[in-house]
Amino acid sequence: MRPFDLGSYALGAVRAHRQRSLLTILGIAVGIATVILLTALGEGVRQFVLGEFSQFGSNLLGVFPGKNSTFGGAPGTISTTRPLTLADAEAVARLPLVDGVVPTIQGNANIEYGQRSRRTNVFGVSGQMLQVWNVRVATGQFLPDHGLSKARAVAVLGAKTRRELFRGDNPLGARIRIGNDSFRVIGVMEPKGEMLGFDLDDTLFIPVASAQALFNREGLAEIDVLFRLGEPSARIAESITALLKARHGTEDFSITTQDKMQDVLGSIIGILTAGVAAIGAISLLVGAVGVGTVMTIAVTERTAEIGLLRALGAARANILRGFLLEAALLGCVGGLAGLALAGAVVGLLSLLAPSVPLAIAWGYTLAALGLSVVIGLGAGILPAARAAALDPVVALRAE
Repeated sequence: MRPFDLGSYALGAVRAHRQRSLLTILGIAVGIATVILLTALGEGVRQFVLGEFSQFGSNLLGVFPGKNSTFGGAPGTISTTRPLTLADAEAVARLPLVDGVVPTIQGNANIEYGQRSRRTNVFGVSGQMLQVWNVRVATGQFLPDHGLSKARAVAVLGAKTRRELFRGDNPLGARIRIGNDSFRVIGVMEPKGEMLGFDLDDTLFIPVASAQALFNREGLAEIDVLFRLGEPSARIAESITALLKARHGTEDFSITTQDKMQDVLGSIIGILTAGVAAIGAISLLVGAVGVGTVMTIAVTERTAEIGLLRALGAARANILRGFLLEAALLGCVGGLAGLALAGAVVGLLSLLAPSVPLAIAWGYTLAALGLSVVIGLGAGILPAARAAALDPVVALRAE
């Protein structure tokens, strides 16, 4: 039997039982669509999270006090961890290939302007924050960059802080109170939005030395370092490690690079995506059962037809290929229908709920389409083998 004849035979068998074939195709389509949608959600979350971190640039690393690893010690032992200081930040800034540093102190304080007050996040930073954090000033100017240790009573408002505290008033030059201290507003930041649930606009920025006095802290929360674009982050991290070890006498700090953080987050979300894909694949088993059931019924109903084909000289291999092609056809059409269904749902959700992160993971999608054909073949192989093994005389008697 020629390949064209085999294809026509399989297609005619599918058309002859439209309702049954449609239900089988629908079962596979729902399974494929489930896998695609779940992996699209996982891929969307991955791209969203990585996008949130990459908005600050890829040539950025952070230095934090304390070591990532911990070691056991006797109870009551005094910690020898040395806090990060402004002198450490100034030393790092002098390293080759370092373009800027932002020593940071973070706290929460009540901000007052006239009769209005608002509690917000206060960041003590350096004047290089615009360059290092990749942010911009909307109006006015940013903090002066005249030495980290100089405490100046000036402040820059986040977009939301300005809106909530000043309403329609012009904030530039106005005096605000942070705790018991008075600060002059010299600028307002451009809106930045949220990052992983943290509102970057509900903020206020003051010089890091002023923040040390305001919150009565000597040590820094972190030192953000911007290094020359194109340089390997590992090389910069090694030079900073050598410098701070020499200053502290021990490695009592941790360095986290932006690309390492993205790799870790990407791998974690990738594992979660694979997990939800496996859960969605369970629904494909239902489609496999449907294909197997339909093919078993087809063999039973078409016993006489199989006997006639055998009597006319059709080889057992041709009978086997015909039924396998029919099963594969059901799986293939079901997979394509599932892809169309998933694409329609993703498009609809993008219009109705644009905040939901969805991005079709084409690797999983192609794997699901291939799996739909495999399911058809796998579920149809036993019924096809049974059909090919029928004795033509016995099969003809079934009429």
